Amino acid sequence: MSGHGRQVWVGQRTQASARVGGSIQLRLNLFVAWALAVVLYPAPEVFSQVANGGESAHGWQTKSTGPAPSNGADNSRTNANSVPKSGPKPATAPAAKNAVAPQSNSPSGRTIEATGAKLLTDGNITTFSIDLTRSLKAEIVTLANPYRVIVDMANVTFRLPAGTGREPLGLVSAFRYGLFAEGKARIVLDATGPVVISRAELKPVPGGSTMRLAIDLVATDAASFGEGTGAARAAAAAAIAQEALTKEQKPTIHEDRTPAPKHRAKPVIMIDPGHGGIDPGAVSTANLYEKTVVLAVAKQLQAALVAKGRYDVLMTRQSDVFVSLDQRLKLSRQTAPDLFISLHADSIDTKGLTQAIRGASVYTLSERASDELARLAAEKENASDLIAGLQTAEGAGQDQVRSILIDLLKRETANFSADFSRMLVTKLGKSVPLARDHSRAAAFKVLKQPGSPSVLVELGYLSNSDDEKLMTSPDWQKQVTTAIALAVDAYFGRRGIGSR
Repeated sequence: MSGHGRQVWVGQRTQASARVGGSIQLRLNLFVAWALAVVLYPAPEVFSQVANGGESAHGWQTKSTGPAPSNGADNSRTNANSVPKSGPKPATAPAAKNAVAPQSNSPSGRTIEATGAKLLTDGNITTFSIDLTRSLKAEIVTLANPYRVIVDMANVTFRLPAGTGREPLGLVSAFRYGLFAEGKARIVLDATGPVVISRAELKPVPGGSTMRLAIDLVATDAASFGEGTGAARAAAAAAIAQEALTKEQKPTIHEDRTPAPKHRAKPVIMIDPGHGGIDPGAVSTANLYEKTVVLAVAKQLQAALVAKGRYDVLMTRQSDVFVSLDQRLKLSRQTAPDLFISLHADSIDTKGLTQAIRGASVYTLSERASDELARLAAEKENASDLIAGLQTAEGAGQDQVRSILIDLLKRETANFSADFSRMLVTKLGKSVPLARDHSRAAAFKVLKQPGSPSVLVELGYLSNSDDEKLMTSPDWQKQVTTAIALAVDAYFGRRGIGSR
């Protein structure tokens, strides 16, 4: 099979995903070669070809035998199909204006740090490299629609300068990184078109004590690329998620799928900080991340509501980790909150409008967007899973989704959502700047809540320099959380719940 069909592994092979092909004699020869290499050359990596799932999916394995050597010696065996580089030129990284907090969920003492990442090119080959403090296992696959290269690793803390990955070079338009799940890190390379992984290797950095994972990409054609080497796995995961969702949605779409909650002493409020981990959300010119702003506001809002003693408050995420839209909806269905508040920050790329458009907006669910900006906002937020390297189920289920949406709009929850939205706009307007069109509606996936009134709050525009400054201000954050908390009080007070 050609290079585009490869599923490349760097690291120890798992039993569920790879098996060594060949005869017993070949296995013995490989073992002897490995043993001699360990004895004669005390290097942490030993490379060998592996076959994945019975296919000709050649890749690389590394096995750690200790810390990376500091003499810079290259004591690794490289796959014969590796493509040599010819003097790549590094991309110039933009100056970082804001430091980015480390991103990791690794157990204490087992963290691997990523200390540098860059793109290089010689015109034909684009190389992505990342420096790591220790050897690790990494799975590297490609996906289409859009074209991406996905790198999954365990137990990694990213200590990279703000703005890393935003500058295009060669076959990569941008790359991002972060936590994809608890203890699992992910890097997503956005490719300019279909690409082949022609080389992937992990070896010591010359003259240093760190390891470097290097991945070479070469352009190919769309027909040869197909759906990418990770398509089967992604499709299977999407199918499982869709099946689970379908089971949860039974009975028919015209019946209430959310079980009535047990009697509660206090209303339950779920706060949903958007994005997280591998998905930064909107990014300002000064490298302020939406995921960072909304998590800070969410934590303050949680504290403010808990302090009142009248509410039970839940969060969809408490740290800088990615949570898919389906997972957020599942959490809401499982707990049936009395109110769901999703927090975001907007941005606009249209030249000439970045400084003209600013202020907070409150969105409710609607099949048809209230305006073009609302449609674009929903489109960006609904693409969160693609940004994180997930494939989403499409096609056959769209008619059912549309029917569910129409059904939801007829429910009482839509009226409650609109009621809370009006109260929220009133309270926010007394404390922070509002957008010109501050009450909007669009088909945000995260607002498709059968039994929970829900709103999505865009706190402002990171593309606007004035809004950006406000969002980093402790005073502004306190004003926002106070306003939202007052709106919550007014909402439940009007309904005679939790107002004591």
